[in-house]
Amino acid sequence: MTSPRSSDAPAGPASASRGALLVVFLTVFIDLLGFGIVLPVLPRQVEPYLEAVGMPVEGGPGGAVIGVLFAVFSLMQFVFSPFWGRLSDRIGRRPVLLVSLTGSVVFYALYGWAVSVPTDPAPTATAAWWALGLVLLARVGAGIAGASVGTAAAVIADCTTPENRARGMALIGIAFGGGFTLGPLIAYFGLALFQRERWGVGAIASLLSFVALLIALFVFRETRRPGAGPTRPLHRVARSLAVLRMPSIGALVLVYFLAIFSMANFESTLALFTERAFGMGDDANFLVFASVGCVLMIAGGGYRPLAKRLAERRLLTIGVLLMLVGLAVVGGVAVALAGRDGVAGAGSPWRWIFYVAAALAVAGFAFVNPSVSALISRQSGSDRQGEVLGVNQSFASLARILGPLAGLSLFSLHPSHGLPYAAAVVVLTCVTLLIPRIGQPPAGAAEAVAGG
Repeated sequence: MTSPRSSDAPAGPASASRGALLVVFLTVFIDLLGFGIVLPVLPRQVEPYLEAVGMPVEGGPGGAVIGVLFAVFSLMQFVFSPFWGRLSDRIGRRPVLLVSLTGSVVFYALYGWAVSVPTDPAPTATAAWWALGLVLLARVGAGIAGASVGTAAAVIADCTTPENRARGMALIGIAFGGGFTLGPLIAYFGLALFQRERWGVGAIASLLSFVALLIALFVFRETRRPGAGPTRPLHRVARSLAVLRMPSIGALVLVYFLAIFSMANFESTLALFTERAFGMGDDANFLVFASVGCVLMIAGGGYRPLAKRLAERRLLTIGVLLMLVGLAVVGGVAVALAGRDGVAGAGSPWRWIFYVAAALAVAGFAFVNPSVSALISRQSGSDRQGEVLGVNQSFASLARILGPLAGLSLFSLHPSHGLPYAAAVVVLTCVTLLIPRIGQPPAGAAEAVAGG
């Protein structure tokens, strides 16, 4: 059954649409900012508690526990993204985003409280278990609260025409890059501001989430009329499977899953590879990760004018090919440096080849993200934007769980440490075979699929 896409046009005045897009940008930016703030310090902050309960990181199960603390964030996003999307289709986008930002305020503050358990002198086992339990709860809660990226994408779908959908979705990629870039920087300078207090990281993330919440309260006007679509179960696996069976949607979700899986192989092993190949320490790796986010922002900004001239499927193809070439060259650098005595210094041409290749892969991913979101949005019914985009983000979260597991498992299996990148190249080659199965929606139209 096909229905007119009445909500493809911006909902309300142009100023309301601009306010909604600003809040969407801030919601995604704060989500990644909070993640980027916690990411560099969480292993070190929980290590004293793990040692106090007999689970050291070196030579013990502590490393696996830290992996769980990271993975549970994405696991909650995998579980709850469809729920938030369907709820936003039912009651509107505004309440869902407000609840999401409120959750970020609460759970990042909880993280700060958890790691404030004193570590000097060494904590008792009881105090250490208490701290670890609170950190786990904070990570679970932050993951649930941050599972609203699909809802944020639905807001963009509400506020843009089909022709401008890809340009709108590019805002999410820019926000991702900005949060990923500035998170570690804010963590570094913020800890200095709080005189290296352990709770400072959680306090900064919570405070920034609170600022975004205030802006959402006073700026964001609802873009989706509550009750406009049929009432559906909020959390049923059968509903997600039905979304995957929609024309072209299943192939698009699979393409996105495989692209993120490949990129996660690279991201999760990046710090280890630069240490082994180039002898980079923490400070140098901090700059590498900030550079990755910077490339995401620049490429996302460059995508927007290209989206006015090129179809989304073509931009998707370009992005996948850039990822494939970039990661193949990274793998080639790993093989070329295998067995060398010492490491490639700052003046080594291999280091600059690696930088260029990594930039190509990251830029390619910046093209994949908005292209897939725009194609999915344009081929979904107006009453199912939140649900369908939520399912897509759910599988993206699953890829962020499985990708690091695969990458870190493969990293040490060969002396060159190149297997994660070889695996990514194989997966991306499969993606290039899937893309022809994706239909490009006609300009100015979208196939609305009933979601009975």
